[in-house]
Amino acid sequence: MKNILKRISTNQTKTMLLLMLVFSVVILLFSGLVYFSIVNFSHQRFYELLKIRATTIVQIEKSKQHLDIPKNHILNSLNDEELPMEKDYVFEVPKDSNYSQITSQIHIPDTFFKNIVKKGEANFNDKEFYYIGQSFKSENKTYIAIASAKNHYVVYYLGYLKRTLTTCMILALFFSMIFSFYLSKTLFKPILKITNKVKEISSENLHLRLEPQPGNTELNELIDTFNGMLNRIETSFETQNHLIGNVSHELRTPLTSIMGEADVALSMKRSNEHYQETLQIILNEAEKLDKKIKALLMIAQTGFDGKIQKMDKVRMDQLLWDVIETATRINSKNKVYMDISMLPDNPKKLKVFGNEQLLHLAMANIINNGCKYSDFQQVKVSLGATDTHVYVIIKDNGIGIPDTEFDKIYDPFFRASNTRNYEGYGIGLPLARNIIRMHKGELIINSKENIGTTVQISFPIFVLS
Repeated sequence: MKNILKRISTNQTKTMLLLMLVFSVVILLFSGLVYFSIVNFSHQRFYELLKIRATTIVQIEKSKQHLDIPKNHILNSLNDEELPMEKDYVFEVPKDSNYSQITSQIHIPDTFFKNIVKKGEANFNDKEFYYIGQSFKSENKTYIAIASAKNHYVVYYLGYLKRTLTTCMILALFFSMIFSFYLSKTLFKPILKITNKVKEISSENLHLRLEPQPGNTELNELIDTFNGMLNRIETSFETQNHLIGNVSHELRTPLTSIMGEADVALSMKRSNEHYQETLQIILNEAEKLDKKIKALLMIAQTGFDGKIQKMDKVRMDQLLWDVIETATRINSKNKVYMDISMLPDNPKKLKVFGNEQLLHLAMANIINNGCKYSDFQQVKVSLGATDTHVYVIIKDNGIGIPDTEFDKIYDPFFRASNTRNYEGYGIGLPLARNIIRMHKGELIINSKENIGTTVQISFPIFVLS
């Protein structure tokens, strides 16, 4: 019973019932409109025929040279050739307006006769027979002519119409139920398919994605949004797994050195010089550990969560000049060349919306990497812009990145196999990517081992709202 109620309460069933209700109401309204329109037409048409007949009777009676109808006498005329069971009546209007004797003979209420005298014409029906009467004068006397007949169409054909419309309504309701079921199933089938697919996705198979539905724009928009969310979740999940693995390895190395040195120093008495040497090694390893922990905190603080202390418009050309000046001041061996040949005519196109300190940190990391891994050869920095984006291209002729290790360059603490002779912790590039993502930018790296690396960065330009 609970399963039945649960099924009835689903949106698919509700939609089917709602469609059936709408179809039923439309069918009932349409059938009622058809029925009453035909009934009204039949009444009007039959009254028109009777009116023609009554007018004919009046003309015939007026054409007689002498019309002598005894008081309270009804002149009957039967003419089955004109209308079904037609009966025509002509009588003089009583001077005392007492129609009781006449009503007893033809069984019509006296109000009908009074309306004829008052208005000159009136009609009346008693379900089967239809009456229409007209008053006329002849030799200073007032007469009433009535034409009546049985409306076979109303009596017989409307009954057939009722049965036909009832049958059509039952069939229409049956087919509307089938159509509603099919339509609701068709509408909800892609949603049910998506739901079942989503249920299959877990942490073990985050690579699965929803397939687009052809011809369904709204649903595809939902699918794209959901797939985008899965991309972010998968990236975050993989980054977290890599981070945990790398952190455990990177933190264990200095800790192992610290514990090893301390253990050796405590194993037996040593000279003061040996203790100082041991303490110096412990201090160095502790400093390395401290730097790595700070690097971890910085990566966490600049994670892709959009939380930045201060956002404002930043001129990228001014920022890059400041980065280059700082890099040269820190290490005089750094050689950075600023290519301004692609600068736009409108300096407003060089403005981005972001945090100047974080952008400075990201650019400095990439430019310093270019200088370091190219053995302080010249690093070329190009700046350009379109109507929508600002582009920064940083190119060096350094050691490059091995193809087999390229997919790991964004892992925290990862260092390529050809960087053993260079100082570093492997946190500059992941940190820079987090900052660029935070600013809705894009980072693209192309690199060949022993040839060099090209880094392309793009940011959306600052637009005044």
